[in-house]
Amino acid sequence: MASHKIVVIDDSAVIRNMVRDMLPKGNFEVLEAKDGIQGINLIRQERPNLIMLDFLLPRMSGWEVFQQIQLQPELQSIPLVLMSGRKEEVAEKLQEPFEYFEFVQKPFDQKILITAIKMAMTKAKRRPAGGVPAAPAAIDTTGNADVQQLNAKIAKMQAEIDALKKQQGQIMAFIKQKLK
Repeated sequence: MASHKIVVIDDSAVIRNMVRDMLPKGNFEVLEAKDGIQGINLIRQERPNLIMLDFLLPRMSGWEVFQQIQLQPELQSIPLVLMSGRKEEVAEKLQEPFEYFEFVQKPFDQKILITAIKMAMTKAKRRPAGGVPAAPAAIDTTGNADVQQLNAKIAKMQAEIDALKKQQGQIMAFIKQKLK
């Protein structure tokens, strides 16, 4: 019987199967999700021992799933391995060094995967009890805290829009190159 549940959230069946095949046999029950909405629902339902999360996902991005996890202390304590082929996009939203989760760049081999899982477990244990708030706000009775929170959200959304525009430009360049 599997002693550990791992949720693998990736839109690529190849990556999900690769992760399953790289894990030691018999020790893990691998639960799969192909998009962010399916993934966050699976995490909430199953409370896994480990989450492997792709950063670029359909329906709800890996970034949005990450934010949902950070809002719930009971989910924050689950070790997390963030996966992406584009580390720079992850680093745009989350500053290094990654304190409470591990990052693995695609493609990866079994040794890198196992090391990342061990590091994620170690980092999750270092997280303070009760979790760390996603965006701590100062208590302010004048309403300035609300304005600051809204401005922070606007800045975050603008960064996401800029990243999407950049990604769209890369896709268009790739398509144009293939059409030549």
